[in-house]
Amino acid sequence: MSDLLQLRGEIDKIDREIVRLFEQRMEVTDEVGRYKIENGKKVFDREREREKIETVKGLVEGDFNKHAVAELFEQLMAMSRKRQYAMLAEKGAGGRLPFISVDQLDLEKIRVVFQGVEGAYSHAAMCRFFGKNVNSFHVRSFRDAMEAIAEGAADYAVLPLENSTAGIVTDIFDLLVDFENYIVAEQIIRVEHVLMAAKGVRPEQIRKVYSHPQALAQCEKLFAQHRNWEPVAYDNTALAAKKIAADQAADEAAIGSAFAAELFGLQILQEHVNDQEANSTRFMIVTNQRIFRKDAGKITICFELPHSSGTLYHILSHFIFNNVNMTHIESRPIPGRTWEYRFFIDFEGNLNEASVKNALRGIREEAINMKILGNY
Repeated sequence: MSDLLQLRGEIDKIDREIVRLFEQRMEVTDEVGRYKIENGKKVFDREREREKIETVKGLVEGDFNKHAVAELFEQLMAMSRKRQYAMLAEKGAGGRLPFISVDQLDLEKIRVVFQGVEGAYSHAAMCRFFGKNVNSFHVRSFRDAMEAIAEGAADYAVLPLENSTAGIVTDIFDLLVDFENYIVAEQIIRVEHVLMAAKGVRPEQIRKVYSHPQALAQCEKLFAQHRNWEPVAYDNTALAAKKIAADQAADEAAIGSAFAAELFGLQILQEHVNDQEANSTRFMIVTNQRIFRKDAGKITICFELPHSSGTLYHILSHFIFNNVNMTHIESRPIPGRTWEYRFFIDFEGNLNEASVKNALRGIREEAINMKILGNY
């Protein structure tokens, strides 16, 4: 035990010396930062850091030590960069983000587009956010909706981004990169299926139940209780409700939202028929303007990374260093580039906050093609 205590004592002495040298290094880093600010030089010099890593690896023996010292100096240089980014912010030399803050979204005399059909959950999300009397139209595809706001045919679009059980809507992420459109708000709709039929129809009369295949699959318990009911797949829940309203058949029912039942004048025979109650879809409100509300609290960005070890780790460290809480990360293959990926990240914050600006500045310097997709 005495030998162990002696060894620990030696380590403590070495650590104190490491801390002293670390502080000395950071003082020099400040001088480097001041020089870069005064001379308009970029903080991140990828080639210089690569050369530095190779140099320090050559100063030690053994594969383990070479790998370890490379990792150590990557961390040291990352901390130096973060300090210099903070210095840029203090001097007001970091540049401005190309977004304008507004007190409220302009919702007067607007036109809104949503993907899908009347009665769909996207229609419900639009009505929840903008009101039932908003001037609106619907389109077939997500791309059609993005094109409508890009071209000025609509002021806002309502599009699904994520379902709590089914996951993300992958096409939406790709479209956010393809278009210069931005998220300005979100609307969460609880997916609560109901059983609906024409007025006067009784449950014992039903023989066929129409809905989207996914909705039918989410109601297994209902069909287990009524084995004489035949589930019939339909294009979507809203069109199924519209069919029932048009047919007015005594032996037909549909599964969909209470919103669709009300819209098409159907009676609700049973509520909460889906097996899982905790199921919600997050819709985004998108416009072609680079704006954000002053009280916005969530940011979505995307970026690409060099195809090398540790790059994602270093990018994510900017959130940790600036005490910014990341809430979601998703990766998508980059079209035409095999085994390369684009990352999408949600995190808490507002574009007016110094910590957010500092984190974004570091990510922009070190990632490839970073884009702010919205603050909402």
